[in-house]
Formats: sequence, structure tokens, C-alpha cells
Amino acid sequence: MINSTQISYFTLAAYFDTGLFKYICFLIVMSLYIFIIFSNVLLIVAIYMNRGLHEPMYLFLCSLFVNGLYGSTGLFPSLMVQILSDIHTVSAPFCFLQIFFVYSYGSIEFLNLAIMSYDRYLAICYPLQYNTCMTFNKVAILIAVSWLYPLIAIFILISLSAPLQLCGNIINKVYCDNYSIVKLACSDTTVNNVYGILYTFTTVILVLLILYTYLKILKVCFSGSKQTRQKAVSTCTPHLASILNFSCGCFFEIVQNRFDMKNVPNMLRIFLSLYWLTCQPLFNPVMYGLNITKIRTTCKSVIFGKIFTVTL
Repeated sequence: MINSTQISYFTLAAYFDTGLFKYICFLIVMSLYIFIIFSNVLLIVAIYMNRGLHEPMYLFLCSLFVNGLYGSTGLFPSLMVQILSDIHTVSAPFCFLQIFFVYSYGSIEFLNLAIMSYDRYLAICYPLQYNTCMTFNKVAILIAVSWLYPLIAIFILISLSAPLQLCGNIINKVYCDNYSIVKLACSDTTVNNVYGILYTFTTVILVLLILYTYLKILKVCFSGSKQTRQKAVSTCTPHLASILNFSCGCFFEIVQNRFDMKNVPNMLRIFLSLYWLTCQPLFNPVMYGLNITKIRTTCKSVIFGKIFTVTL
């Protein structure tokens, strides 16, 4: 499939010579990656260990944290190697594999956030029917769909991009990007464009679902009691902040892909292109870990209780 592109490797042209500064960049990126692994694994372990957290909301959060690890693994190891390397090239098979990781991560993240919005909508707008509506089987099906659909959809996307005849092999980013590869095509890309439009349409549906659920939640907040408003604010604030954070990252990425960014400083372009991939794995553990009391308490127990006891 990949051999038909007649391109054996791609050059990542966004990198530039930074001299000794590359070692500082490497240490920063490595520190971020270590923090992502530690914080997300800690929260997954905390949810697993505390049976009181085996509820729909926390299971959806667990899926979110697992996806953070998944997406980071598709980006950070390659990024660290490229920072230290003098020749910024990647093989075609690896490039398409990275695209699969990066794009499926983004799709899974967005679908998870949409499902969590639906969960909060049921919990706040229909509290008496919540346990009946959000059963364990339904939670399992929603999590399975949030992973399987993006994996299949992105596999099809890559299957359409890989056979394209390309006129070049230079990608103006620090990681492999499907849109950049399609722009290099000499052959007809009509099928790719149609599939991209269809996939974008499903994303728009998810955006509308999130907007609808939060309009309903706001309606309940304004018409309900003070206790209802407090509950809605405490449970929805971290989730809403996560949605806004990820949406900003996606917006930066869309702007970079669709508009000429040559007049923007190179470092800023690199930051904007990486933000949507790094913002959530870094942001989610902090936001949910600090704001949700049950998770925060369990994390303290895991770190200071279990580990400290073993040390003694």
C-alpha cells in the first residue's frame, strides 16, 4: 500500500538548527512526557483501586486518561529523537503509522468529550432516571464505540492517502500530517476530499451534541435550586474547561493547515502545531485530579498511603 507512493521517506522541514539549545528542548520535552505518563497512570490506578469511583463518569475519565497516554506515545518518543537528530527524516511506513496514532488520538478525545457531555446531561437534567439510563452495559458500549469508530475511520483515511502519487516529500511540521501529504499529491485527491468532508460532518454533529447538552444543563441551572446549580458547576467545570482547551488546540491546527503561516515565527508555528496534541494529556490530569475530590483523595492515598507505607 505504501510502496505505491514512490516515496521512501519524508523530511520534517519545521525543525531548524538550534545548536546546544536542542539539549534544553530535549530535556523539556522529556520532562513533559514523564509528567504525562506519571499523572495519567496515577489517575487510572486511582480509579481502578477505589471501588467508589467505578461509576460512569469516572470510567469515561479513565478512557480519557488512557487516550492521553496513547496519543503521547505516538508523538513524544519520535519528537525527542528528531530534536537530537541532525537529519530530520522519517520512513514512509513510520510516517503513516504516526498519522494513525495522532489522528485517531484526536478523534477518540473528541468523541470521549462528547460522550461525557451526554453523561453530565443525563445526570443533571434527569437525575432520577440516570442509573436506569446509564447502565454498565451502556457505558461499555459507549467507550467501545469511542475507540473503535475513530480507529476504523482513521485507518480508512490512511488507506486513501497512502496510495497517492506524490510530487515531493517535504512536510512543513515537526511530525507527520495527513493533510500535508495530500497537498503533495500529483494524482487525483477527490476521494480523499469527499471522505474528509464526510468525516468533518460527523465532527460537526458531535459539536452540536455538546452544545445541545450544555444549553440544557444551563437551562436547568437557571431554573433549578441553589443546590442544583452548585452540583452542576462542580461537576461540569472541569469537563467544560477540557472541551475549551481541546477546541482551542484544534482551532490552532486548522488555522495552520488552511492558511499561509510563513510570516509567523517558526517557534510559534511549532508551538501551535503541537498544542492540540500535548494540551489534553497535560491539562486533563491536573484539571480532573485537582477539582474532583474523590479522585484527589484517592491519588493522595496511592502516593502517600501505599508508597509511604512500603517505604517505612
